[in-house]
Amino acid sequence: MIMIFDILTLFPAMFEGAFSDSIIKRAVEKGLVSIGIRNIRDYSDDLRHQTVDDYPYGGDAGMLMKPEPLAKAITAARERLIGNNPAVVYMTPAGRLLDQDTVKELAERESLILLCGRYKGIDQRIIDNYVDMEISIGDYVLSGGEIPAMAVVDAVTRLIPGVLGNMDSAETDSFHSGLLSHPHYTRPEVFEGIRVPDVLISGHHANIREWQREKSIEITKERRPDLLEKFLSIDNKSIT
Repeated sequence: MIMIFDILTLFPAMFEGAFSDSIIKRAVEKGLVSIGIRNIRDYSDDLRHQTVDDYPYGGDAGMLMKPEPLAKAITAARERLIGNNPAVVYMTPAGRLLDQDTVKELAERESLILLCGRYKGIDQRIIDNYVDMEISIGDYVLSGGEIPAMAVVDAVTRLIPGVLGNMDSAETDSFHSGLLSHPHYTRPEVFEGIRVPDVLISGHHANIREWQREKSIEITKERRPDLLEKFLSIDNKSIT
């Protein structure tokens, strides 16, 4: 099954470099992922200036994306993806945090329409009538939804079967298990006087797994105690 991303944006060129290399490029070449990038301005009623924004009611500063072009762009995307059960995802600071659980949920969909806002955001009526999910990538302000959309595509693509050469790679990433990842080492065995931990070159797989688990817990406790608390609360896990 192919995963389809349909991205609605005012700045299509921003995605060219992001999707032209590495894992995403290979996923597209393998036919595992399809990415369409659509310019919202193409759906403007103003053919001359392609206007997509206007002043907000209420006197707030800044501009707001108009509902008409957005409604047309989303409707066209849904028609393109008819039969693929598309979900319209609006990238916004007010949305649900993009954590690994959310990524897994998105990866179960057949297709995603990613709506990238700009300016002060979009008309609320579009959110009420057209958007299925709102997602944020963190508690900070960006110039638009393009970078968050890139993050969604990258994170979801990694979970699609066949994209990574070895799914064990994804399963040992930070957050996949609910913890931060343990330290990683490669050759040489000694670098600047520091040796790779003996357990990792011992060949004893049970001991290696235990060391990795202990280090993941240790790092998570130090840097993200909120994650550790959540991890331990699920099914009454114990770190002993």
